[in-house]
Amino acid sequence: MNYLVILALLGAGGGLFLAFGPPNLFAKTGSPEYCASCHVMETEFENWFHHGGHRRIKCVDCHLPNDHFPNHALWKGIQGMQDMYYFYSGQVPETIVLSARGQAILQDNCRRCHEETIALINEDRPCWSCHRRLSHRTSGTF
Repeated sequence: MNYLVILALLGAGGGLFLAFGPPNLFAKTGSPEYCASCHVMETEFENWFHHGGHRRIKCVDCHLPNDHFPNHALWKGIQGMQDMYYFYSGQVPETIVLSARGQAILQDNCRRCHEETIALINEDRPCWSCHRRLSHRTSGTF
């Protein structure tokens, strides 16, 4: 029971910090430049930056749920903490691979932005099975 109280207080403190802490913290941590500040993401950032199709959107537009703000904010915090843990513990894999959950989020976001086009085709496959050059690793930059 004490753990739940501590967890609730930490969550409330984190929420207050995000709400009233440094100006624009939530927006800054959603920028591609912030994502690229971790050296393990430099290649992904460069590939995204030099690939024309999605250069005008942010990493969080594809890689986080965007169905509604509370879900987006929750998973931004969870994913951010997980990324920090892997980075600072030195457990970042040599090749970063999208998880099954990440693939589902990515597919949902592809559908959200491109629903009219997708309605005209077979939706049984993930978008990146045909659009291979959208992958950070196969965009042709490196």
